[in-house]
Amino acid sequence: MPSDVIVYEIFGFEDKTLPYSLNIIDTPGYGDIRGTEHDDAISHRLFDLFRSQYGVHEMNVVGLVLKASENRLSDRQRYIFDSVASLFGKDMEKNIVILITNSDGRIPGNVLQAVEAANIKCAKDEKYHPVHFLFQNCQNIQRTKEAKVAWEITKSGMSEFADFLEKTEMQNLKQTADVLKGWIGLTACIQNLQDRIQKDLKDAKQEMKSSVMRDGSCTECTRKCPASDHVKEKWRYVRKTRKVPKINEAMKQKYEKGKAAHERLLKDLKEQQKDLQKDRDQCLEESFQHVLKLEEIALNVDSLSTLVHLDFLIEKMEEKDKEKVQKLEEIKSRVDEGTRAGLRYKLTAAKNS
Repeated sequence: MPSDVIVYEIFGFEDKTLPYSLNIIDTPGYGDIRGTEHDDAISHRLFDLFRSQYGVHEMNVVGLVLKASENRLSDRQRYIFDSVASLFGKDMEKNIVILITNSDGRIPGNVLQAVEAANIKCAKDEKYHPVHFLFQNCQNIQRTKEAKVAWEITKSGMSEFADFLEKTEMQNLKQTADVLKGWIGLTACIQNLQDRIQKDLKDAKQEMKSSVMRDGSCTECTRKCPASDHVKEKWRYVRKTRKVPKINEAMKQKYEKGKAAHERLLKDLKEQQKDLQKDRDQCLEESFQHVLKLEEIALNVDSLSTLVHLDFLIEKMEEKDKEKVQKLEEIKSRVDEGTRAGLRYKLTAAKNS
């Protein structure tokens, strides 16, 4: 099964019935059993395609495919549509249409209601219904009356689709490339922040252990007793009491020297902690700025691409800036059930992949 973004180029008809060339971008396997890492890779490929010198820089239409028999969108479909919409800038909304297959030629009321109920961002007609086109792609039936009807449905749908393409303004993909760059940057910042927190915790535990026990002996006791004489309780070492001989002057000096070294170590650790906290705060601020930028330009900022990070950002921002937390909470409150359904699918797919 193909696993990369594919661009089909159809050209050479400029002086024929079809007076233009045509590029079709396909994203095979989006939302399939290969998991969310595969979907993230597709997003990166699209970003490369849209920003490359020889890539695609303008787009006429984005087609979301549904069967005419659909009366509600599954979690997987919501995940795919949410993910696709989150790739584009706000200027692409009027260029997103619904392509309905397996049509019998009648008005697809159920599927259109399902699209509206799921709050799919797409072009709307004069009645504010989703712009859609009907197709009947039955390829395996004999040339009968049924096949003729199917061909007429598809021919009519293609004609209407061509008219839409001719009348609709082509959109430059610069804003879309900026959106993709924002999502990638936000994900990288969050991952960097999480990695730093995990590393800091690991280093802190190691430093705490090594600053108390060194060369198999305790640095906290005057006798530098063996580590085996101590009990470890959640990385805190508890002394056992026993009678000891009177400490002589040499041992006292050795203790004072060790104590001074230990104090210097603690001071250094505090300074390192300040630097690490500064780096974490910077990552947190960069993440927040990515969210603000995406809110400004992304077609679907209230998407699962944001939702998966919001709780983490809110938790880490809680002690830093209440105003920013309030902004993140506001974005989170706008996330609808469709996006949450998509997130359920994403988490399930990630778990099973």
